Amino acid sequence: MPLDILIPYWGDPGYMKETVNSVLAQNNGDWLLTVVDDAYPGTEISDFMAGIQDPRVKYIRKDQNAGITENYRTCVSLATQEMMVILGCDDVLLPNYVDVILSAHASFPDAALIQPGVEVIDENGQAVATLVDVVKQRIIKPRGGGRQLMAGEAIATNLMHGDWLYWPSLAFRTDKIRKVDFRDGFPIIQDLALIMDMIYNGDQLLIDPELCFQYRRHSNSASSTKLVDGSRFAGEREYFEVSAAQADELGWTKAARSARLRLTSRAHAAALLPKAAVSRNNAAVKALVRHTFGK
Repeated sequence: MPLDILIPYWGDPGYMKETVNSVLAQNNGDWLLTVVDDAYPGTEISDFMAGIQDPRVKYIRKDQNAGITENYRTCVSLATQEMMVILGCDDVLLPNYVDVILSAHASFPDAALIQPGVEVIDENGQAVATLVDVVKQRIIKPRGGGRQLMAGEAIATNLMHGDWLYWPSLAFRTDKIRKVDFRDGFPIIQDLALIMDMIYNGDQLLIDPELCFQYRRHSNSASSTKLVDGSRFAGEREYFEVSAAQADELGWTKAARSARLRLTSRAHAAALLPKAAVSRNNAAVKALVRHTFGK
């Protein structure tokens, strides 16, 4: 049973080549790779993909740029196997990734999502330990050794305290992810929104601690830029209210309370206040203060 690996491509060609090469270098060759090029300018990647003579590899280029949400949807629609992953076009699979995912799925076939062990790297491929990732992994992530299967209000409450998952590393049961859709209107937090919809549907998350993935964190990414000016948090507040309403419908009072408190999100905004104040960006300061102390 091959693992379906789908890459929605738009970005730096150098990183993309590294990502594709990390798939080709897997110890376990039981995989299929589909690259969906969202009409990125130039032919560097199309030429690169044309040079890969491997029947497991497919390259599709869209005529027009549709945006990341639509490209995610395209990837989900193209999956043909029982398990799939939407791999980031700048992230790196360690050689054991396919082995880890297929082994975890074989042991826990009912799990709809699998979160494997992740190492964070910077723009240069060096391992880093940012404050955000330290908080995610050492404070928010559930404690415990070995594989852990989680579901229901406990994991919903945990994820509303803080999203410690690494979206591009997640493997999904294809039938389960197709029962939900990416929500429009939440471009920065759409990954968490989809995962929470799955959790609210009763799906199970498996945590496998074995390291097999490198997640690239960019200091100048779109999300980090929006964090500093405070604009990202408006979307977060709106989404947390949606999530709280979903929890209310299920009678999950702890999850609803966690979504409305959004403690980690508030703390994150508070941590950015000094930087916004130094830059004398009054609009950003107001936005961050509102998110930190408002309802």
